[in-house]
Amino acid sequence: MTRLAELAALYRRREHLPVRTRLLWTFGAVAALHLAAGAMLLIGTMGSGTPTVLGLVMTAYLAGVKHSYDWDHITAIDNSTRKFVAQRKDPVSVGFAFSLGHSSVVILAGVLVVAGAALVGQFMEDGTTGNLVLGLVGSGVSGLFLLLMGLFNGHAFLQTVKVYREAKRHGQISLEDLEARGFVARLLARPLSRVQSPRNIYVIGFLFGLGFDTATTIGLLVMTTAASLAGVSPLALLGLPLAFTAAMTLCDCLNGVAMLNMYRSALNDPRRKLGFNAAVTGLSAVSALIISVITLGGFLNAAFGLNDPVTSWLDEVHLGDAGLLLVAMMLAAWGVAALRGRLGRQD
Repeated sequence: MTRLAELAALYRRREHLPVRTRLLWTFGAVAALHLAAGAMLLIGTMGSGTPTVLGLVMTAYLAGVKHSYDWDHITAIDNSTRKFVAQRKDPVSVGFAFSLGHSSVVILAGVLVVAGAALVGQFMEDGTTGNLVLGLVGSGVSGLFLLLMGLFNGHAFLQTVKVYREAKRHGQISLEDLEARGFVARLLARPLSRVQSPRNIYVIGFLFGLGFDTATTIGLLVMTTAASLAGVSPLALLGLPLAFTAAMTLCDCLNGVAMLNMYRSALNDPRRKLGFNAAVTGLSAVSALIISVITLGGFLNAAFGLNDPVTSWLDEVHLGDAGLLLVAMMLAAWGVAALRGRLGRQD
């Protein structure tokens, strides 16, 4: 009991631990997911067709990698990290929390499918009432959350541009000048008041996943495997959604840490990197607002059965490959800022 109390106290104090320590814990958890998926595969395939199952697990793993670069993943993690850094926090586990929440839907669906729950198939089948309801919940929550984050970071972008102009005019700047203030900041304070730490992002990630966009892929994969490989144990089949989760958490963690380093570097040296801070904040805000418009447009189309060309087009937009473009733009902005900083030091 004493040991549990110590662990609970350590968990409550985790935000005060050094960044390196929290990074070790976060990526240690990601490594544990990989080990668990591997163990389930090895134990579940003893004496059966291991090469075939290995191929299916690799397919599931690569599907997790691909899905982690969907634009809504990148945008949610990026904008949430920007908000926390603006509040003088160092959230190393935003990507992990979001991805774990998102993956919880996938794992739950996989467990139910392996257990033979026919109800899951109704939720995953397009056009059914269950699929429509969960899709509306997922798209509604994600659209509203990204809209709020886009407005929050859009206001921060405008404020940063104003500070940048003042700095060029007077040559002085302080960290306090970059703090969110004004009518918009006060207006958004209440809706975003509950998003105070990465554990809140877990809930957001879970609600994002209720649309069954990722669970459909893994659920169908599990059902196909269960139907085609009668000799494979349920333990090996459950390794598929776990492999998907391990891959997605790894990539989302890397994304979250990269965003944290970007924003921390901008705030730690605000005068030199103010232009970079403005550029990346503006890019984050624009991407969040674009994704929120697409998501909410699809939500309205599905909820009210609209047939207009605008919401119908928005409902058909896929966000998969666009995420890689957003990552490339972020890295390009970071590279330009680093190059300009090095040239400035040489001058």
